[in-house]
Amino acid sequence: MRNPWLALEAGADAAQRAGALRRAHETFLTGGTVDAPVREVVADSWRRCAGARLAPESMAGVEVDDAGLALRRERHPLARAMPLFRELLGTIADDGAHLLSVCDERGTMLWVEGHPQVLRRAERMNFVPGSQWAERASGTNAPGTALAVDHAVQIFAAEHYCRPVQAWTCAAAPVHDPRTGRVVGAVDLTGGDHLASPHSLALVQATARAAEARLAALGPGPDDAGTPPDGGLLAVLGRDEARLHRPGAGSLRLGRRHSEILLLLAAHPDGLTGEALARELYGERDVNPVTLRAELSRLRQLLGPLLASRPYRLRHRPYTDYDAVGEALAADDPAAALDAYTGPLLPASEAPGVVRLRRLLENRLRRHLLSGAEPGLLERWLCTAGAEDDLEVWEALHGLRPSARTAARVRELSALYGLAPGAVGTARRA
Repeated sequence: MRNPWLALEAGADAAQRAGALRRAHETFLTGGTVDAPVREVVADSWRRCAGARLAPESMAGVEVDDAGLALRRERHPLARAMPLFRELLGTIADDGAHLLSVCDERGTMLWVEGHPQVLRRAERMNFVPGSQWAERASGTNAPGTALAVDHAVQIFAAEHYCRPVQAWTCAAAPVHDPRTGRVVGAVDLTGGDHLASPHSLALVQATARAAEARLAALGPGPDDAGTPPDGGLLAVLGRDEARLHRPGAGSLRLGRRHSEILLLLAAHPDGLTGEALARELYGERDVNPVTLRAELSRLRQLLGPLLASRPYRLRHRPYTDYDAVGEALAADDPAAALDAYTGPLLPASEAPGVVRLRRLLENRLRRHLLSGAEPGLLERWLCTAGAEDDLEVWEALHGLRPSARTAARVRELSALYGLAPGAVGTARRA
């Protein structure tokens, strides 16, 4: 079976594949359909980019000046892994054909290193320290997509969503905090078509794992905030399957139903009866109680003594990224809330209890953003998954920072919803 994270299978002709991808890219941009040989991970990324209204000619923006960059480097946990990155990948980056780069968890490039000639070429697409390479800002690219899907990935030629980057190929892997399991950044190799080989992907994966081991051996850094709670850390935002990280037990990726159950139990620390949990999961559907008991039995095999019964509850509640957003909102810090908000809560879930929590969080966050009236934060919200058609926020942004782009978007969405431009904001103010 073909590895879906590899750009080219063994024996594939790179030039022929690049041409086929260019044609598929044009087909997607003009018609919205994805044709072979586009991989599913790339197709999903293209759809996210199109949903965020990212222009195919976009280039990464430089959002951090030299002073801010120096401060971020000093404080970032991957600063302690840079000697290892240079040891394992530095020789490759100095060969005149590749670049070594490391970004933070938001996609901001902190280090870009390599041969001066290659660095100058990369400057033409703003692949420089301080630039923003998250998918929402720069389209499909290895470090940005690796952060989006939390997996090592190669991006080859016209698999890049934005045309200025399509002359390059890159391979990147996310790096996790060994204590919490949280993604703290990504390590990347960027070069030409020759980089689309199994060796480069395996190399960045191994380097990321080595960095995690090095960070674990070094222990908490000076800016680390303590140790995870006994229940561990549960990541549920922007992912269909939750990831649970527990001290001494490592990270565990849960299936969709188990993700829903664990989230619901975390949201009800006093526990839920079987009937109540079934309503949260299945709503009014007539589901045999044996089905839920079987799911809980399988989940108990994964979690061990963490899961208790009568009522069903967690002996130690995990801390969730959902909690982090709520705490930032309670502290009236919408910027920190947006930093913690990596996407909708278990977006593929249709469980009534999960849908209710998802809507509650989204409504709280957007209400804070609308009341704060900061254009930069409103633009960031519109770049998050599922928020690109938020007419009320587009109207608010146009009122604060009017432009042809925002005016056109308000007209487009107003027509889509059958409303007069400005109607949503007027109703809200009334």
